[in-house]
Amino acid sequence: MHRYASAAAGVAEAEEVPLKARANSEILRTSNLRKIFTSGGQEIAPVNGIDFSVAEGEMISIVGPSGAGKSTFLHLLAALDTPTSGEVYFAGDSLGSLKEAELAEYRNQSVGFVWQRHHLLPDFSAAENVAMPLLVRGRPLAEGLRTAKQWLGEVGLTDRAGQPAGQLSGGEQQRVAIARSLVNSPALLLADEPTGDLDERNAEGVFELMQRLHKSHHLTSIVATHNLSLAGRTGRVFLLEHGKLGECKDALAETAGSLEKIASAGAQTSGERVTRV
Repeated sequence: MHRYASAAAGVAEAEEVPLKARANSEILRTSNLRKIFTSGGQEIAPVNGIDFSVAEGEMISIVGPSGAGKSTFLHLLAALDTPTSGEVYFAGDSLGSLKEAELAEYRNQSVGFVWQRHHLLPDFSAAENVAMPLLVRGRPLAEGLRTAKQWLGEVGLTDRAGQPAGQLSGGEQQRVAIARSLVNSPALLLADEPTGDLDERNAEGVFELMQRLHKSHHLTSIVATHNLSLAGRTGRVFLLEHGKLGECKDALAETAGSLEKIASAGAQTSGERVTRV
């Protein structure tokens, strides 16, 4: 088994180990991470030299205005995008040193990713959507569907397994997406505005579900969100602005103040313009 698959399996098998006993082990780290885009003859760096680390078992949130670079940062952590410079380390190993096949294995087995929009296949059943990552790994269809139905039970949708995803409510679709992200028992759960398209009641339910799964499956979870109330219920809160990521010691007061300041200044994006080309 590849070392990344082994790390994910180790998390899944450690159900009897208290979270506090495992919380000091670093699982994810970035070193001087930078991503530059060119727009209108200027370079924009939404991620501009970020040093960041997360301990195994933590649940943290990242807040910031639209366009600040939260999605870009999560995509770099998940190896869905390549940094301009700097490194992402998982379990002590640099993602930049991996071959494409190894990166694909990391994305499939070690990382579960939840987007704001669920990206389900509407004509496929809920169970078929959840089973997709297993089928990509070459698991037999019957086995994949059996595991998918177990995960649908975990998110409270046992009776919706055979329903086409396009016929589910928004809250149900996001629960299916969460089950799909976890069906391979990853070590990391990365969520990009997972409640952004939901009403208040469904947003609360989805966030509580993520908290429960985080604890019961001993995940390391990073959630990007605009919802300061939900962010304040995670272990640590980070603010991303001007390409820099800083921890907010007073999660609600300090973060809300920073965002208010950005809004009042009329900032449309927090991606730092670094130089003219």
